[in-house]
Amino acid sequence: MDAGKTIVRHALVTGGGRGIGAAIALRLAADGLRVTVLGRSRGPVEALAARDPGRLHAVTADVADAGQVARALADAQARFGPVHVLVNNAGQAESAPFLKTGADLWQRMLAVNLTGTMICTQAVLPGMLEGGWGRVVNVASTAGLAGYAYVSAYCAAKHGVIGLTRALALELAARGVTVNAVCPGYTDTDLVRESVARVAAKTGRDPGDVRAEFAKTNPQGRLVTPGEVADAVSWLCGEGAGAVTGLSLPVCGGEVMQ
Repeated sequence: MDAGKTIVRHALVTGGGRGIGAAIALRLAADGLRVTVLGRSRGPVEALAARDPGRLHAVTADVADAGQVARALADAQARFGPVHVLVNNAGQAESAPFLKTGADLWQRMLAVNLTGTMICTQAVLPGMLEGGWGRVVNVASTAGLAGYAYVSAYCAAKHGVIGLTRALALELAARGVTVNAVCPGYTDTDLVRESVARVAAKTGRDPGDVRAEFAKTNPQGRLVTPGEVADAVSWLCGEGAGAVTGLSLPVCGGEVMQ
């Protein structure tokens, strides 16, 4: 390869149609990367990609389906070439008391939050290893570092993501690929707004009071912004973070400290 040639990196961001994923996709595009945005629903990812068609490309897949992921990756590579950066952001949260957590709910939480991370990473990793450079960033959660009542399945899945991050970081440490996680606390996204609405509907409480309870878990007394999570991901994807691997970085105003 010509030493003077500028490499334009290609990033794949899963769950990229809204919230944290959309903020990450836009930030990486602003950093100069070409970004493929993957989502299960076509509308949101295509709407995002339309904002900058030269840098953003939309594909659809269920991250827990290896066949769908393989087809989406082929589409992404046909557009922007090999994937250098993977951000495993696709996720889902459901709550229930443990004794009412059925096998279906348990499997849904593992499938999208943990198995999807494994499938997408296995799909892009051979290309990263062939090129001798790669960045994998898993969007976990403070629920991967601490326990929360009534979300045992989600906590188990996100703890699994942290374990996968640490194990894979060691496995790949000498091969040019770093693997890290960011762990947001409650973030001002559609997902949290939907959670607030569900709690308010179940309890009859004012939605503003419920939102305040969510914000209270953060010592800064507020919800994290998607842009703050995107900033952390951007740094981990850059050249300057080459010596950082196996890190689980809390983005939560001090709620959880490593």
